[in-house]
Amino acid sequence: MATMNSPAPRPFSALLHAQRVWDTELPDFDPATVPPAPLPLFHAWFADAVAAGQPEPHAMTLATADADGLPDVRTLLLHGVDERGFHFASHATSAKGHQLAARPYAALGFYWPSLGRQVRVRGPVTRCTPAESHADLHARSTGALAAALTGTQSEVVESVAALHRAADAAWERAQAEPDAEAPTWTRYVVEPAEVEFFQGDARRRHIRLRYRRTEAGTATSSAAGPETGPETGGWTRELLWP
Repeated sequence: MATMNSPAPRPFSALLHAQRVWDTELPDFDPATVPPAPLPLFHAWFADAVAAGQPEPHAMTLATADADGLPDVRTLLLHGVDERGFHFASHATSAKGHQLAARPYAALGFYWPSLGRQVRVRGPVTRCTPAESHADLHARSTGALAAALTGTQSEVVESVAALHRAADAAWERAQAEPDAEAPTWTRYVVEPAEVEFFQGDARRRHIRLRYRRTEAGTATSSAAGPETGPETGGWTRELLWP
Protein backbone atom coordinates (compact mmCIF):
# COMPACT_ATOMS: atom_id res chain seq x y z
CA MET A 1 0.00 0.00 0.00
CA ALA A 2 1.36 3.43 -0.93
CA THR A 3 2.04 5.92 1.88
CA MET A 4 1.82 9.71 1.76
CA ASN A 5 5.54 9.93 0.97
CA SER A 6 5.79 7.08 -1.52
CA PRO A 7 4.59 7.05 -5.12
CA ALA A 8 1.64 4.92 -6.07
CA PRO A 9 2.65 1.55 -7.52
CA ARG A 10 2.72 1.39 -11.29
CA PRO A 11 0.03 -0.71 -12.98
CA PHE A 12 1.34 -4.16 -13.76
CA SER A 13 0.94 -3.72 -17.53
CA ALA A 14 2.99 -0.52 -17.48
CA LEU A 15 5.67 -2.13 -15.35
CA LEU A 16 5.77 -5.17 -17.63
CA HIS A 17 6.04 -3.23 -20.89
CA ALA A 18 8.76 -0.97 -19.48
CA GLN A 19 11.16 -3.90 -19.24
CA ARG A 20 13.86 -4.09 -21.87
CA VAL A 21 15.51 -7.14 -23.44
CA TRP A 22 19.19 -7.48 -24.34
CA ASP A 23 20.29 -3.91 -23.70
CA THR A 24 23.83 -5.07 -24.35
CA GLU A 25 26.01 -6.14 -27.26
CA LEU A 26 25.25 -9.73 -28.21
CA PRO A 27 27.72 -12.20 -29.75
CA ASP A 28 27.60 -13.29 -33.36
CA PHE A 29 26.69 -16.85 -34.25
CA ASP A 30 27.60 -18.34 -37.60
CA PRO A 31 25.81 -21.72 -37.98
CA ALA A 32 28.11 -22.64 -40.87
CA THR A 33 30.99 -23.04 -38.40
CA VAL A 34 29.33 -25.35 -35.87
CA PRO A 35 30.53 -28.89 -35.08
CA PRO A 36 28.65 -31.86 -36.58
CA ALA A 37 27.16 -32.89 -33.21
CA PRO A 38 25.59 -30.70 -30.49
CA LEU A 39 27.64 -31.71 -27.44
CA PRO A 40 30.80 -29.67 -28.24
CA LEU A 41 28.70 -26.61 -29.05
CA PHE A 42 26.78 -26.90 -25.77
CA HIS A 43 30.05 -27.16 -23.85
CA ALA A 44 31.37 -24.06 -25.65
CA TRP A 45 28.20 -22.04 -25.04
CA PHE A 46 28.16 -23.03 -21.38
CA ALA A 47 31.77 -21.88 -21.01
CA ASP A 48 30.83 -18.59 -22.71
CA ALA A 49 27.97 -18.10 -20.22
CA VAL A 50 30.32 -18.68 -17.29
CA ALA A 51 32.89 -16.26 -18.75
CA ALA A 52 30.15 -13.64 -19.24
CA GLY A 53 29.27 -13.82 -15.55
CA GLN A 54 25.84 -15.34 -16.10
CA PRO A 55 24.40 -16.20 -12.65
CA GLU A 56 23.66 -19.89 -12.20
CA PRO A 57 24.33 -20.92 -15.81
CA HIS A 58 23.66 -24.54 -14.84
CA ALA A 59 20.04 -23.77 -13.90
CA MET A 60 17.54 -25.22 -16.36
CA THR A 61 13.84 -25.84 -16.76
CA LEU A 62 12.62 -29.43 -16.92
CA ALA A 63 9.28 -30.16 -18.58
CA THR A 64 7.44 -33.45 -18.12
CA ALA A 65 3.86 -34.66 -18.55
CA ASP A 66 1.55 -36.09 -15.92
CA ALA A 67 -0.70 -39.15 -16.17
CA ASP A 68 -3.29 -37.14 -18.10
CA GLY A 69 -0.70 -35.86 -20.56
CA LEU A 70 -0.79 -32.35 -19.08
CA PRO A 71 2.52 -30.46 -19.00
CA ASP A 72 4.47 -29.71 -15.83
CA VAL A 73 7.61 -27.61 -15.49
CA ARG A 74 10.14 -26.63 -12.82
CA THR A 75 13.66 -25.22 -12.50
CA LEU A 76 16.54 -27.38 -11.28
CA LEU A 77 20.27 -27.81 -11.81
CA LEU A 78 22.20 -29.61 -14.52
CA HIS A 79 24.45 -32.33 -13.09
CA GLY A 80 26.44 -33.19 -16.20
CA VAL A 81 26.52 -33.46 -19.98
CA ASP A 82 28.28 -36.29 -21.78
CA GLU A 83 27.84 -38.65 -24.72
CA ARG A 84 24.84 -40.23 -22.95
CA GLY A 85 22.99 -36.95 -22.61
CA PHE A 86 21.99 -34.29 -20.09
CA HIS A 87 22.01 -35.40 -16.45
CA PHE A 88 19.92 -34.23 -13.51
CA ALA A 89 18.73 -35.81 -10.27
CA SER A 90 15.69 -35.93 -8.03
CA HIS A 91 13.72 -38.31 -5.85
CA ALA A 92 11.99 -41.09 -7.75
CA THR A 93 9.03 -40.51 -5.42
CA SER A 94 8.69 -36.82 -6.35
CA ALA A 95 6.10 -35.54 -8.80
CA LYS A 96 8.65 -35.45 -11.59
CA GLY A 97 9.85 -38.93 -10.65
CA HIS A 98 6.34 -40.37 -10.93
CA GLN A 99 5.77 -38.54 -14.20
CA LEU A 100 9.00 -39.82 -15.72
CA ALA A 101 8.21 -43.37 -14.61
CA ALA A 102 4.90 -43.20 -16.49
CA ARG A 103 6.07 -41.11 -19.46
CA PRO A 104 9.88 -41.30 -19.77
CA TYR A 105 10.30 -38.31 -22.07
CA ALA A 106 11.28 -34.74 -21.19
CA ALA A 107 12.28 -31.33 -22.48
CA LEU A 108 14.98 -29.05 -21.05
CA GLY A 109 15.46 -25.31 -21.45
CA PHE A 110 18.53 -23.18 -20.70
CA TYR A 111 18.43 -19.38 -20.87
CA TRP A 112 21.52 -17.18 -20.62
CA PRO A 113 20.23 -13.59 -21.00
CA SER A 114 23.69 -12.04 -20.66
CA LEU A 115 24.41 -13.49 -24.12
CA GLY A 116 20.88 -13.60 -25.53
CA ARG A 117 21.15 -17.37 -25.83
CA GLN A 118 18.84 -20.30 -25.25
CA VAL A 119 19.30 -24.05 -25.65
CA ARG A 120 16.35 -26.44 -25.90
CA VAL A 121 16.63 -30.21 -25.56
CA ARG A 122 14.03 -32.95 -26.11
CA GLY A 123 14.40 -36.71 -25.76
CA PRO A 124 13.74 -39.92 -23.86
CA VAL A 125 14.78 -40.20 -20.22
CA THR A 126 16.47 -43.15 -18.52
CA ARG A 127 17.38 -43.79 -14.90
CA CYS A 128 21.04 -44.18 -14.04
CA THR A 129 22.26 -47.06 -11.89
CA PRO A 130 21.89 -46.96 -8.08
CA ALA A 131 25.67 -46.62 -7.81
CA GLU A 132 25.64 -43.56 -10.08
CA SER A 133 22.76 -42.05 -8.12
CA HIS A 134 24.59 -42.60 -4.83
CA ALA A 135 27.77 -41.06 -6.23
CA ASP A 136 25.80 -38.11 -7.60
CA LEU A 137 24.33 -37.26 -4.21
CA HIS A 138 27.56 -37.62 -2.26
CA ALA A 139 29.61 -35.60 -4.69
CA ARG A 140 27.53 -32.56 -3.72
CA SER A 141 27.43 -30.32 -0.65
CA THR A 142 26.25 -31.08 2.86
CA GLY A 143 23.27 -28.86 2.15
CA ALA A 144 22.34 -30.92 -0.89
CA LEU A 145 22.49 -34.12 1.15
CA ALA A 146 20.42 -32.51 3.91
CA ALA A 147 17.80 -31.43 1.37
CA ALA A 148 17.64 -34.98 0.02
CA LEU A 149 17.09 -36.29 3.54
CA THR A 150 14.34 -33.78 4.39
CA GLY A 151 10.76 -35.03 4.21
CA THR A 152 9.13 -36.55 1.14
CA GLN A 153 9.51 -34.30 -1.89
CA SER A 154 6.25 -33.00 -3.40
CA GLU A 155 4.13 -34.32 -0.51
CA VAL A 156 2.03 -31.96 1.61
CA VAL A 157 3.75 -30.57 4.74
CA GLU A 158 1.52 -29.40 7.58
CA SER A 159 3.39 -26.22 8.51
CA VAL A 160 6.54 -24.15 8.08
CA ALA A 161 7.51 -25.13 11.62
CA ALA A 162 7.36 -28.81 10.68
CA LEU A 163 9.50 -28.10 7.61
CA HIS A 164 12.10 -26.31 9.75
CA ARG A 165 12.23 -29.13 12.30
CA ALA A 166 12.75 -31.75 9.59
CA ALA A 167 15.33 -29.62 7.79
CA ASP A 168 17.31 -29.00 10.99
CA ALA A 169 17.30 -32.72 11.79
CA ALA A 170 18.41 -33.52 8.24
CA TRP A 171 21.29 -31.02 8.51
CA GLU A 172 22.47 -32.65 11.71
CA ARG A 173 22.31 -36.10 10.15
CA ALA A 174 24.08 -34.97 6.96
CA GLN A 175 26.93 -33.51 9.03
CA ALA A 176 27.19 -36.59 11.26
CA GLU A 177 26.71 -39.14 8.45
CA PRO A 178 28.17 -37.68 5.24
CA ASP A 179 27.66 -41.05 3.49
CA ALA A 180 24.02 -41.40 4.58
CA GLU A 181 21.72 -43.10 2.09
CA ALA A 182 18.75 -41.40 0.44
CA PRO A 183 17.23 -44.51 -1.20
CA THR A 184 14.88 -42.67 -3.57
CA TRP A 185 17.53 -40.24 -4.86
CA THR A 186 17.90 -40.96 -8.57
CA ARG A 187 20.11 -39.60 -11.31
CA TYR A 188 18.39 -39.31 -14.67
CA VAL A 189 19.72 -38.68 -18.16
CA VAL A 190 17.90 -37.10 -21.09
CA GLU A 191 19.15 -38.65 -24.32
CA PRO A 192 18.73 -35.81 -26.82
CA ALA A 193 16.69 -36.46 -29.93
CA GLU A 194 16.69 -32.72 -30.71
CA VAL A 195 18.89 -29.88 -29.50
CA GLU A 196 18.17 -26.32 -30.58
CA PHE A 197 20.60 -23.42 -30.17
CA PHE A 198 19.06 -19.93 -30.20
CA GLN A 199 21.13 -16.77 -30.58
CA GLY A 200 19.14 -13.60 -30.02
CA ASP A 201 19.59 -10.47 -32.12
CA ALA A 202 18.61 -6.92 -31.13
CA ARG A 203 16.92 -6.46 -34.53
CA ARG A 204 15.01 -9.73 -34.02
CA ARG A 205 17.03 -11.58 -36.68
CA HIS A 206 17.43 -14.46 -34.27
CA ILE A 207 19.43 -17.49 -35.36
CA ARG A 208 17.85 -20.84 -34.51
CA LEU A 209 19.90 -23.93 -35.29
CA ARG A 210 18.41 -27.34 -34.58
CA TYR A 211 20.33 -30.60 -34.37
CA ARG A 212 18.04 -33.54 -35.03
CA ARG A 213 19.12 -37.14 -34.53
CA THR A 214 18.65 -39.29 -37.62
CA GLU A 215 18.53 -43.03 -38.08
CA ALA A 216 21.97 -44.65 -38.06
CA GLY A 217 23.27 -45.28 -41.50
CA THR A 218 21.37 -42.44 -43.17
CA ALA A 219 22.65 -39.12 -44.40
CA THR A 220 20.56 -35.98 -44.54
CA SER A 221 21.30 -32.66 -46.17
CA SER A 222 20.71 -29.51 -44.14
CA ALA A 223 20.57 -25.78 -44.54
CA ALA A 224 23.23 -25.21 -41.92
CA GLY A 225 26.03 -27.49 -42.96
CA PRO A 226 27.18 -30.53 -44.92
CA GLU A 227 25.50 -33.90 -44.93
CA THR A 228 25.59 -35.91 -41.75
CA GLY A 229 25.58 -39.62 -41.17
CA PRO A 230 26.82 -42.33 -38.85
CA GLU A 231 30.32 -40.95 -38.84
CA THR A 232 29.00 -37.80 -37.10
CA GLY A 233 26.69 -39.61 -34.71
CA GLY A 234 23.67 -39.42 -36.98
CA TRP A 235 22.84 -35.72 -36.58
CA THR A 236 21.38 -33.37 -39.15
CA ARG A 237 21.41 -29.59 -38.76
CA GLU A 238 18.57 -27.29 -39.76
CA LEU A 239 18.01 -23.54 -39.62
CA LEU A 240 14.59 -22.48 -38.33
CA TRP A 241 12.64 -19.29 -38.84
CA PRO A 242 12.63 -17.22 -35.63
